[in-house]
This record gives sequence, structure tokens and C-alpha cells, in this order.
Amino acid sequence: MFEFQITAKNNRARTGVFATPHGDLITPVFAPVGTQATVKTLTPEHLKDINATLVLSNTYHLYLRPGDELVRDMGGLHKFMQWPRPILTDSGGFQVFSLAQTRKIDGDGVTFKSHIDGSTHRFTPEKSIAIQENLGADIIMAFDECSDPNDHAYTKLAMERTHRWAERCVKAKTRDDQALFGIIQGGVNPDLRAESAKFISSLDTPGIAIGGLSVGETKDEMHAMLDVIQPLLPENKPRYLMGVGTPEDLINGVLRGVDIFDCVLPTRLARHHSAFAPEGRLNLMNASFARDENPIDATCDCYTCQTFTRGYIRHLIVAKELLAGALISIHNLRALIRLMESIRGYITDGSLESRVPELLGQWRGNAERAGKKLMADG
Repeated sequence: MFEFQITAKNNRARTGVFATPHGDLITPVFAPVGTQATVKTLTPEHLKDINATLVLSNTYHLYLRPGDELVRDMGGLHKFMQWPRPILTDSGGFQVFSLAQTRKIDGDGVTFKSHIDGSTHRFTPEKSIAIQENLGADIIMAFDECSDPNDHAYTKLAMERTHRWAERCVKAKTRDDQALFGIIQGGVNPDLRAESAKFISSLDTPGIAIGGLSVGETKDEMHAMLDVIQPLLPENKPRYLMGVGTPEDLINGVLRGVDIFDCVLPTRLARHHSAFAPEGRLNLMNASFARDENPIDATCDCYTCQTFTRGYIRHLIVAKELLAGALISIHNLRALIRLMESIRGYITDGSLESRVPELLGQWRGNAERAGKKLMADG
């Protein structure tokens, strides 16, 4: 269980198979975000139809509502949300970080107020692991502290605290059917990123996550941090870049050895009438689409593009019908999953590097960044 087998490489990019209790993950893979144990507007059947193989759910939100013990008593997340394939849960660390005005951090953990009702709660590494064990995901995260990447002194303190918490998470874990990933922190500081990569790798967890990116730094800074840590990471462990999911970022992440991605961007864009398309990101609310008989993308094999026109989807938007968000979500998610399927094929046949200009050109206009702050709006 949790063996990672690399099946092909193209320079630093690789494709492989990560075995989990609920099926094999073929990497590199993009995971739709199901913050509240649901990918917004979509059913599990929709997700199967677009060939989603991994879904992310949110520890912080599910702890507050409906409660991790309730989920446990209902048979765990897979049964609760009727999703038979692998699930990943985050540790709650980023959500606590985003509550800057209502949380207090100390060496043992974090005390914070619920965004729902203002009640006071406390997360420690042991508490985060206990919640995630109740939820029952296949892949779980160590509790970490995400800090302001521009404050080197505090980022170092937060990184060292993350390391101590990761050790405690390893000790607290009791279930052998969940893969715990340690999280690399260190902001945009090469020295801290290298130190963190070495430490987290030394814990020998089944996989390694890369946190604290896509939180306001530039793309060049993110790429530089991935370049720093890539040679320091074990080859036989999957690498998960947390909260990153624009088409351009997926391509550049794979080129730097990343295996797993997630982001709320595709579904959040859909709820704001925006769709990925070959000519760039489309705002389907625009009147120019009212009589457009074309699908969003004539090359796409999703249900939306095989069935409906841009004109019909615009009508749904104008009429404020919920179906609009669902149809655009189906397409946007399928677009990124198709991208990853293509990339896996290019790695396998050895052509990825030669195809990068074509891929980046294809997605030009769809590459606007989405900050990690979007996680809570999954």
C-alpha cells in the first residue's frame, strides 16, 4: 500500500502510479476541490464522467460542520459523500493561517475562532491527525504553519514549528490505511526551502507536500522554489503542490517534478461565468455569446461541450439558473484533467519538453493566477 512506481520520465517530469486503498492514482494528476465533502454543483457521477480520480476535502470546514465524529459515525468520507475513489484531506493549517485576525499560535498549536459562529477551537498536530483519521481520507496532511513569505525571520520560526509539528503528526498517526504527507514550508527563501525539503524528506512519509506557495509570490518565485527543492526530494515519493491549478502552473509544475495538484479555480471561475477555451478564458455572460451556436470548446469531450451551445449557457446565466455553474464546472474541470492526460502521454513518449511551447501557447489567455486564498471558496 502507498507504493509509488515511476513508469516514465522526461527530464524532471515523471508519470507514475501511487497505490491507495481506494484505487491507483495515475500521476501527474489534478484533483477537484470538494471543500464541504462536495465539489460545488457536481455529483460524484459527474466527477466520474470527467475522469476525476482524486478529490480534496477540507479538514477545517468538515471539523466545524458537520463534525468529524459525525462523518466517522456515518462510515467515513467515502461513504458519506458517495465517492469511491481516492480522497485527500488537508490539515487545516492554511485555513487557520487565513484567520489572521482571530487566531493565536503557540508552540503547541493554534487557538482560533470559527468563521461560522465565532466559537473558540484549538488545533494541535495531534488534533489535526485525529480529525483526519475520523474523516478517513486515503491521503492526509501533517499540521503546518503557512506564514507571510516576505518575512524571513518569522518564516524561519514558522518553518521550524512546522518541522516539530510534522514529527508529532508522525507519532500521533494510528491508522495504517492512510498516507501521511509532510509539508515543506520556507516561503520564497531558497535557504529555508532547502532546509525544509531535507528535513521533511528525512521523516520518510509516504509522500511530500509543498505548501506556502501561490499565496501572493510571483510565478518566477514559485518556479525558483520548486527548482531549489526538486533535487533534494526522494525520487520514490509523490510530490503534491498545494493549491496550485491554473493551466500554466500545472505545466510548469510538472516540468519541475510535481505529481499532484489541486485548486478551486475551475469551479470558482464557473460560478463567475468564466470558461477555459482555446482562444482564452471566456466570460459567457457577454452579450456576444447570445447567438453563438458553438460549444465552449469544439475539441473537448465533456458532456457540456458535446451537448450545449455557448448561447444556451449564456441564457442560463442571464436567467440565473444554477445549471449554468454546473455545466461550466464540468467543462473547466474536464479541461484540466484532459491537460493532465495529455501531459502523461507526452511524458511516456518522451515528447513533453518539445511540446511545452505548444502547450503554453494553447493555454495563453487562461493563465491568470488564483491565490491560495481561494481554497475556502472551493
